[in-house]
Amino acid sequence: MKRAIVAIYNFYAEGFKNMTWGRQLWWIILLKVVLLFFVLRAFFFRPILAGKSDEQKIEYVSNQLIRE
Repeated sequence: MKRAIVAIYNFYAEGFKNMTWGRQLWWIILLKVVLLFFVLRAFFFRPILAGKSDEQKIEYVSNQLIRE
């Protein structure tokens, strides 16, 4: 099992070392993923329970579970 993990790691490490445009493309992909995560989180996944007391949180969650 350990030999297989080392072989997989070496396969990818050698592949990344031999890339010419690959590194720049991976940085662009990583930047896009991070930006998309922050944009989606900021606009679509706002913390609904932030600033509520424990009783309000319990009531909100129980209402959501019962409703669906």
